[in-house]
Amino acid sequence: MNSYKKINNILGWMVFVIASSVYILTSEPTMSFWDCGEYISTAYKLEVGHPPGAPLFQMIGRFFSLFAFGDTALVARMVNTMSALASGFTILFLFWTITLIAKKIALKTGGITREKTFVIMVAGLIGALAYTFTDSFWFSAVEGEVYAMSSFFTAIVVWAIFKWEEHADEKHAYRWLILIAYLMGLSIGVHLLNLLAIPAITFVYYFKKYPHPSWKGIILTSALSIILLAVTMYLIIPWVVKLAGLFELFFVNNIGLPFNSGTIIYFVLLIGFIVWGLHYTIRKAKPVWNAMLLALTFIVIGYSSFLMLVIRSNADTPIDENNPENAMYLLAYLNREQYGDWPLVKGQYYNAPVIDRADGAPVYIKDTKAGKYLISDKRERVIPVYDPRFTTFFPRMWDQSEPRFADEYIRWGHVKGIPVEVQNGDRSETRKVPTFAENLTFFWNYQFVHMYYRYFMWNFVGRQNDIQGMGNKIDGNWKSGIPFVDKTRLGSQDLPETRKNKGDNSFYFLPLLLGLIGIYFTCRKDKQSAWIVFLLFFMTGFAIVLYLNSHSPQPRERDYSFAGSFYAFAIWIGLAIPQIFEWLNKKLSWIPSLVIPLAGGLFVTGLMAIQGWDDHDRSDRYTALAIASNYLNSCAPNAILFANGDNDTFPLWYAQEVEGIRTDVRVVNLSLLNTDWYIDQMKRKAYLSNPVPFSLTRDKYRQGNHDVTYLFEDEALKDTYVDVRALLGVINQDESKLKMNTSQVGMIDYFPTKKLMVTYDPKEIKGYGSFSPGLANRLDTIRWNIKEPALEKNNLMVIDLLATNNWKRPVYFVMTTSPDTYIGLEPWFHLEGLAYRLLPVKAIPSEGMMGEVNTRVMYDNLMNKFKWGNIGKPGIYLDDNNRRMVMNMRTLFGRLSDALIKEGKKDSARRVLDRCVEVMPDAAAPYDFFSVPIVEGYYKTGDVAKANEMASRLGRYSSRELAYFFSFPDKDLKPLEYSIQEALYTVQRLSVITKEAGQEKLANETEATLQKYYNLYVEKVYQQ
Repeated sequence: MNSYKKINNILGWMVFVIASSVYILTSEPTMSFWDCGEYISTAYKLEVGHPPGAPLFQMIGRFFSLFAFGDTALVARMVNTMSALASGFTILFLFWTITLIAKKIALKTGGITREKTFVIMVAGLIGALAYTFTDSFWFSAVEGEVYAMSSFFTAIVVWAIFKWEEHADEKHAYRWLILIAYLMGLSIGVHLLNLLAIPAITFVYYFKKYPHPSWKGIILTSALSIILLAVTMYLIIPWVVKLAGLFELFFVNNIGLPFNSGTIIYFVLLIGFIVWGLHYTIRKAKPVWNAMLLALTFIVIGYSSFLMLVIRSNADTPIDENNPENAMYLLAYLNREQYGDWPLVKGQYYNAPVIDRADGAPVYIKDTKAGKYLISDKRERVIPVYDPRFTTFFPRMWDQSEPRFADEYIRWGHVKGIPVEVQNGDRSETRKVPTFAENLTFFWNYQFVHMYYRYFMWNFVGRQNDIQGMGNKIDGNWKSGIPFVDKTRLGSQDLPETRKNKGDNSFYFLPLLLGLIGIYFTCRKDKQSAWIVFLLFFMTGFAIVLYLNSHSPQPRERDYSFAGSFYAFAIWIGLAIPQIFEWLNKKLSWIPSLVIPLAGGLFVTGLMAIQGWDDHDRSDRYTALAIASNYLNSCAPNAILFANGDNDTFPLWYAQEVEGIRTDVRVVNLSLLNTDWYIDQMKRKAYLSNPVPFSLTRDKYRQGNHDVTYLFEDEALKDTYVDVRALLGVINQDESKLKMNTSQVGMIDYFPTKKLMVTYDPKEIKGYGSFSPGLANRLDTIRWNIKEPALEKNNLMVIDLLATNNWKRPVYFVMTTSPDTYIGLEPWFHLEGLAYRLLPVKAIPSEGMMGEVNTRVMYDNLMNKFKWGNIGKPGIYLDDNNRRMVMNMRTLFGRLSDALIKEGKKDSARRVLDRCVEVMPDAAAPYDFFSVPIVEGYYKTGDVAKANEMASRLGRYSSRELAYFFSFPDKDLKPLEYSIQEALYTVQRLSVITKEAGQEKLANETEATLQKYYNLYVEKVYQQ
């Protein structure tokens, strides 16, 4: 047995080294897109990230960041290395979990012999290596996000419960259960996914204590496991904090004690209760109750990592999301109140009419002058009550927040609906209520098949490409690599060059086949272990599908959420080895019977590694940092930059917070600007950036006040533009003049006009930045109409800034966000890089484009200041996100060259075009319709050879894409419409450009292609 233990330990650490080495070698050297920039920033300076927080991740990340030894450029590398090592430990504990299960099964037929030892070790090795190279886990292992560490906690608690099972009959076996409780408490400070292992853990305990289980026992244990999960998620996690908040409110407001007194009293009582309970259970010899109380204690101790957020929030860190500086604010933070809620058991359909509104829970704020907590928002009539005819049990098609979601529900659910008459204001209209069958159709087609089964198949069968799947045949599907299977499902596999990318991985069903053999083995040999692994597989897969209740489309692929389910399946992959050995050993001696599955397993895992390496290798890729730097360097000194989405905010936070890039620029996230706590933070100085000059005081923008400002056109003002300073002046002096009581929703805020203007002071504008003589001569008052019926608080704050700033600080909007965020100011935008500058100068935009190009500033930015993050370096992997950024940058180069040509600066335009091709070559990201302006620019600057070469290549790409698209049956073409239109537009523009340039041969070729495929488009797609 000692030799078994030694081999088990050595091989376990060996797979740890292999996995960790792979992840470190392929990890990104800086931050990645999406949440990574925020997580790394908040870890580095222990700031407060988005709800519900990840304080333990941040503290461990802070520790790892110390190994950068003051080199801020290495901070992200260190945090990414932390994820790589956490992932390596996940593989280590997976190996040991598989060997524990395999050993338990092997002991049923006698002791552990040399042959059994080898079979068990090979099982652990193959299962662990298979999971090492799964697509979803590898993705999370190489970036600074919480999912790698969350997987580690899942792996260690699953291993720990099997270790308890092994030692359950020993005197101090309960210590394993206490360890599990502590690890679960710690994991709350990373991500809640780990809690989904509770049902599997509960059944390990049940099967060990009751070797002959009954159906009654299984049903009761199932119920108990769900209760334990619910108690942890909905009682312990929120109520530990909620009770602190109630104590705080009572002792401060009712007793009159200082702030935080109630919280201190609560925790003193909580600790006292725990100490008394432990003493009592020991004195009365109640070991089970003592163990339960110890488990609760250690969960709370682990959970206490959230105190870090309260401490740091009180320090008013630059990133302080939701400002959870006391128990009451922390509860709202943990409950993710800023994101809202979604129905699970019963709720509305996407088109349900609102027939009434109910009151919500009041919101309290800390009033230091009054010395108590005051209600800032009574939240009266804020919760919609829906027409009961449009509600259902198990609602899957529920989200009304965006109109496009309705179209997606109809598409995926094949919704026909039942017509019903509803009242919409003063008029009656017909709406179609989806049937429950259609509700289930959406659940099956989208939420299960598209958002889980597809991801499962990516990991164990293969993946078509790395483009986000939207339900068509060409993007983001699973693919096996077996030609006839893939052709039947996905059409022709003779792909055009532009459709080939590194995300194409083929596993030929081999990992899936091994997993199915493992399922067969465990069901045959140890049904209890099979059930436990299945519970882990189900709870971290299908149960998450039920809980998330996802709408379509999602902002990005969500496969990382289901990594725990794929972890469970990897256990079965490992357990296929004993079954294969058993089959072979009936015909062969034990050595070839073991060598064959070992070689086969290594072949499968090696195949997964080889196929997945190129699309998981992010080494030497700095594109996210480069883009973030370019956003900031698009701005003049001391600028205010309005951003909106994750990818144009979090990378900028990282660039400023960690690497200290352009900290004079104040990044203002428009989504967060809807909250009072974020406005408070914008009114504070941060690094080199002075406070944002908002005039509204906190009582004017607190939650519940000016959340929405309705726009009504007063007859007396219908032909008048109202100065925004006047409107803000009324709010600041006597806001009651712009409030109105309504029968529908009570008191509302309003403006009596949709026509607004922002004036300028000729003396002040001189300090706003250097104007070219042409712009200085065109200064004018900004006058614009707001098309929307109301302004949200973030829009009101933008208007407040325009009224207060008086053009003293440059104001920019990122160019990569939705035009809705611009509130109609686009006619005054001037493009200077990756951001539009707002100027009191009416823009003269290019046809079909937004904003006027400031050639002097933009040329300097693109040619001298911008960085490219190795975009064009051979071998660098650019995923779908990065390729979209390339498209944005090519657009900038094209617009700048066009503007320079119009100014008669052809030499400068040619240098711009050459620079574009140099830093973003076709080999890095194939030319597409964003490259058409580059072709046109080369023709206009007289560089016909380059233009012809590029036009020919682009025409060939488009022609092959169109041939590929129209190779699909007619029924599959509609979902491809956007891609077809894009290719047709490219060919159409090339036809015009080459004809104008006198290139008859190219013009005739592109014209013929256009006519051929445009006719097919009209016939097969447009008229459908």
